[in-house]
Amino acid sequence: MGSSDSDAAAATPQLYQSVVVMRHGDRLDNFVPLWAASAPRPWDPPLMEDGKVRAFGTGEKFRKQLGFPIHRIFVSPFLRCLQTAAEVVSALCAVANTSDDPNDLTSNGVIVDPSKIKCEAVFPAGTVDNTVEMVYKQLPKWQETVADARARYVEVMKILADKYPSENLLLVTHATVAYDASYLLSGEGVGSAVARCLKDVMVSEVEYCGYAVASRPIVFGGNRSFSAGDFVGSSNGLVGISLVNVPDGPAQN
Repeated sequence: MGSSDSDAAAATPQLYQSVVVMRHGDRLDNFVPLWAASAPRPWDPPLMEDGKVRAFGTGEKFRKQLGFPIHRIFVSPFLRCLQTAAEVVSALCAVANTSDDPNDLTSNGVIVDPSKIKCEAVFPAGTVDNTVEMVYKQLPKWQETVADARARYVEVMKILADKYPSENLLLVTHATVAYDASYLLSGEGVGSAVARCLKDVMVSEVEYCGYAVASRPIVFGGNRSFSAGDFVGSSNGLVGISLVNVPDGPAQN
């Protein structure tokens, strides 16, 4: 590389792209067990009111404490995730003169566009991008293994980040913890993201609205080209997430 190339490379600022992976808020059926018995969609519980409060508060925390803006949000289509994202979006989009009254805990009163489809109608008007294409054209096969699911989550995170390299992303997803013999297996999206970015640990628990932050260096070239490093996280970027060291083998009694 010649001196002019070196000078150009040195003059190119190294930026960082961040991805936040967040669990949904408090789901109603975990606190009202009989809810599912009469619900028309028992597999798709909404948030309880405390869950909306928690999600809105997390959105305010993002706006005030993350240190970088959220440009785009991707959401699981389950109602609890849609409602969580709607509260977060409302908090993130709050105008500067919004009241800081501690009694303003949720997005109640936000006007939505009733002409949108059901999923979109959960969100504040004007916040849904209808041009986004699906990463996977088909749904995963039923009884997908934990390993395959985790690999898919990580792949989706990378694909989305590469598709929007100049934007910071928020992924609102799920988190479960399964106990299998002596191993702790982190379940869905949040655990997979943490396992990808932090070595030698597994997620043992993710609280409602718990989240992980990962960042990578990225350099832009000509013709919309870019080069990016690996996503890296730290324990400082974990909120509401408990970790355990990865065991070398089955525990001995």
